Amino acid sequence: MNTAVNLGHLQFLLVGTMWTVILSLMAFVGGGVGGFLVALGRTAPIKILRIVAGAYVQLVQGTPLLIIMFLIYFGLPTLGVSITPLLAAGLSLTIYVSAYLGEIWRGCLEAVPKAQWEAAECLALSKVQRMVKVILPQAVRIATPPTVGFCVQIIKNTSLASVVGFVELARAGQLINNSIFEPFLIYVIVALLYFCLCYPVSAFSRRLENSGAARLHALKAVSA
Repeated sequence: MNTAVNLGHLQFLLVGTMWTVILSLMAFVGGGVGGFLVALGRTAPIKILRIVAGAYVQLVQGTPLLIIMFLIYFGLPTLGVSITPLLAAGLSLTIYVSAYLGEIWRGCLEAVPKAQWEAAECLALSKVQRMVKVILPQAVRIATPPTVGFCVQIIKNTSLASVVGFVELARAGQLINNSIFEPFLIYVIVALLYFCLCYPVSAFSRRLENSGAARLHALKAVSA
């Protein structure tokens, strides 16, 4: 079959894949920091912190990521703040991811048995010590599978960065298709590259979930 796709096009797609990975890492690291703060705010004993964190989560989760990107990329320059497509996409994804990871991690903190919280208090530990030495280590085990699973959503959502002119994998495929007009072949290749990025993460997430379920079953068997 004759095709206009050449090695240069494939290299361009691989460069786009690299930027997809970089953008995903930016979103996960930035969103992870923000999500941790959101989770702490959602479970804080101070009511005003819980209200602010809850309002932030509801606002972000109720706003499409596409709109957030438009607000960041087109809105900030109107306020005199210049921003590059990479920074706009990274900041938008960070805001989006922080809200969702914050809710995931809040649920994991609250999933730690109440007896563990009470036992930590009985040890006369400070609030910070209770959280760092007793609660967080248990919450991390619970949070790992859903967090890894959510990474797949982060990777796929990077495709929206093309709307602000950032050339990641989806945008690279679009640019190539605009030049050679072979949409089926180009987007099959793009889909395969996304699959190569997402499948190992999904498989790792399922492995962690199965491992966690096995440990929980073993603990129940021992306690019985």
